[in-house]
Amino acid sequence: MIWPVLGLVLVGFLISLPVTAILIRAGRRLKALDTAGAAGHAKTHLRAVPNIGGLAIYLAVCLPLAGGLLVLWLIGEGTWRAWLPALADHLPRVKESTPTAVAMLVCITALHIIGLIDDRRSLPAWPKLLVQLIAAAIMTIWFDVRLLTLLGPALSIIVTIIWIIAITNAINFLDNMDGLAGGVAAIAAALFMVATILNQQWFIAGTLALLVGALCGFLIFNFPPAKIFMGDGGSLIIGFLLAILTARTTFYSPEQSDYALGTAWYGLFMPIVVLAIPLYDFTTVTVIRLVQGKSPFVGDQQHFSHRLVMRGLSKRGAVVVIWAVTAATGIGGISMGRLHPWQAALVGAQVLLLLMVIALLEHASRRAAARGDS
Repeated sequence: MIWPVLGLVLVGFLISLPVTAILIRAGRRLKALDTAGAAGHAKTHLRAVPNIGGLAIYLAVCLPLAGGLLVLWLIGEGTWRAWLPALADHLPRVKESTPTAVAMLVCITALHIIGLIDDRRSLPAWPKLLVQLIAAAIMTIWFDVRLLTLLGPALSIIVTIIWIIAITNAINFLDNMDGLAGGVAAIAAALFMVATILNQQWFIAGTLALLVGALCGFLIFNFPPAKIFMGDGGSLIIGFLLAILTARTTFYSPEQSDYALGTAWYGLFMPIVVLAIPLYDFTTVTVIRLVQGKSPFVGDQQHFSHRLVMRGLSKRGAVVVIWAVTAATGIGGISMGRLHPWQAALVGAQVLLLLMVIALLEHASRRAAARGDS
């Protein structure tokens, strides 16, 4: 099953690449270009760049996923055993996941639509948050997508809804510079894909593979200087997908001594380790805005990437640095549940120290800039 999953990376790429190229031309002709944002957002230099690229990511993930589920149900198990015997053995489990997958597709579609509307009309924050809340509640309450089930149903639902909304908005916040959100999300999705391949959660692995391919195809045109932006129509569904798929992933299993991702409870921290940089940006920019008496959902130029540029990096350099740091923190997360406690503590300390170094360097360079030091 590993090769079919990896083949889905190519499927996502081959859909996303030409669709993105088409959207660049269509966006220019239809004047679906970069917008100023909702009232209260900081003024930015608008560029004549289409911001409908999220449609390519949406189609590259959802079309193969919906089509694949349809084909699985239409073709008999005997045919699958003749064509792909490795897949046939997993058909019952995949079919069990169909209701959840359909609900996820419906929720993604709703988020994509509200994102596309926002990209054209610049909606205030509350309609987007309301749609996110409804989508998160549907997946957690009716389709049992939950984190920390040992806490009990009610608390598990609350924690999972908070996780989904936080990650959705973390990726949305990160979409503030050419190639940034797409690259970071592709790295995170690839790491999660590796983890789900190791523990043989093939449906989740396949969905993540489609997302990786979709993002790579889009990044061909989005790497700075970008020819197209993903807009909220892309960033909202990427964040939602990552949140849902990580909530569905089993990061440790104490009942199975040979479980691929381990038996240690601290394996649960893998998603936080992999997504440490998006969460750092989300947390720091929210704190900065609140300290300044601003709404955390009113956009400005104070994100982690902007702060790196203010300290002297080029925009392309800032993007590459954040990609690299995301990979550096995330790689250690894959093995969390298999490590001895002291080894897992070292991985956690490494991530925290890296974030601390980033914060200290930001603070020191800001003070130096304020004093006019060279």
